Amino acid sequence: MGLPRYFYGGSFFHGRVNRTKGKKILSLTHQTSDKSESMPSSNFVDYVKIFGRSGKGGPGSRHFRREKFIEFGGPDGGDGGRGGDVIFVVDEGLNTLTDFRHRRKFAAENGEEGGKKKCHGKDGADLILKVPAGTVIKDAESDKVIADMSGDNKRQVILKGGRGGQGNSHYATATMQAPKYAQPGGEGIEIEVKLELKVIADVGLVGFPNVGKSTLLSRVTNAQPKIANYHFTTLQPNLGVVDLDGAKGFVIADIPGLIEGASEGVGLGLEFLRHIERTRVMIHVVDAAGTEGRDPIADIKAIDKELAAYDPELLKKPQVIAANKIDSIYGDENEIIKALKDEFEKDGIKVFPISAVSGQGLKELLYHVSQLLETCGREPVIYEQEYDPALRFFRDDPYTITMEDDETFVVEGPKIEKMLGYTNIESEKGFLFFQRFLKEQGILDDLEEHGIQEGDTVKMYGHTFEYYK
Repeated sequence: MGLPRYFYGGSFFHGRVNRTKGKKILSLTHQTSDKSESMPSSNFVDYVKIFGRSGKGGPGSRHFRREKFIEFGGPDGGDGGRGGDVIFVVDEGLNTLTDFRHRRKFAAENGEEGGKKKCHGKDGADLILKVPAGTVIKDAESDKVIADMSGDNKRQVILKGGRGGQGNSHYATATMQAPKYAQPGGEGIEIEVKLELKVIADVGLVGFPNVGKSTLLSRVTNAQPKIANYHFTTLQPNLGVVDLDGAKGFVIADIPGLIEGASEGVGLGLEFLRHIERTRVMIHVVDAAGTEGRDPIADIKAIDKELAAYDPELLKKPQVIAANKIDSIYGDENEIIKALKDEFEKDGIKVFPISAVSGQGLKELLYHVSQLLETCGREPVIYEQEYDPALRFFRDDPYTITMEDDETFVVEGPKIEKMLGYTNIESEKGFLFFQRFLKEQGILDDLEEHGIQEGDTVKMYGHTFEYYK
């Protein structure tokens, strides 16, 4: 029996949902019962590299009809089956990439060879890979986004299987009635990809270890993150849903604590930074009491420095400062809070003195965050496609441009033939992809260098187009 689902803000969050009066919580945690452990084990995996390969198309058959009393049976070789696709599908019951931890190579099934009597070879079975919502698929070589499995994108073909080859029955002509040629199957595509799980949350809690982020989450939601007085208690994201009377609630994430050098992979930094990318508002949680001798102003500036080093766009998100542990301040509380306000409120960053333990100041903080979310919109961050794996498959193949007459350009070669076999240009999406391919591969520029004009005709392996800029 799968875990229940909770729908919020246009996205499904998955995990175990606890409900009490006025609060709903969805947790992505792997809990341990022994709070004395200094480094709890976890099955949470948010980053893996895998190899994927689509199936090879089956070759066409070179067969001739051989029956009694039929002396000159013609060619009757059937077409080969297409290779299987590699398809990623969102599974709402998953919250981790742990299924890919021990298996790194995946391949779809090859198509079968065509048969006699024009029988079509069996298509190769597609390979379905299930991932949690929020998984971003990137090309491992270029680090460009192939697909973001978020929002409405629940299913996407990443690697297209090779086209089945045509049997020799297609090549019979008046002058060649016994063709011995059949088309080979198209090659499959192999690629190494990175899978990155980036949690889908409205608000991210950022801060150094042991400043009270987990305590704050447990106070404003029903989340039960592991809390202890040592660094790196939180080793994985925790999601909770905040309910507010008279205002819209939001999803808040407690993310592993940041340290200096995190943008370079020090400590748990990359794990932190990966999950903050989707959040639309950040709450800086600082230890205003300085219980570990920390300077809250210096901490905020250090965090901003790491955010900027990882991605400067992160600093454009709205920020709020939660000056935590005010119940532990010995001396003049107002002096510390005033210093924070003087430093940051001039830049539009509000400072809220709070105690995550007692609940002091939390109401004002949460309602302010809700208002910020309304001003910056509630649509989740979705990453646009930057790269199609097929382009690497075709990039080194040659092509030629010749003139058939004064206004007809013929473009041929393995690069074009493979691409037409890979893409269904009869569909609008396929045709747009084919157009982008011609542009990115420099084929359109090459046609212009050959003198093509608007309205001229372009022929590519049985397909005819009119050229317009």
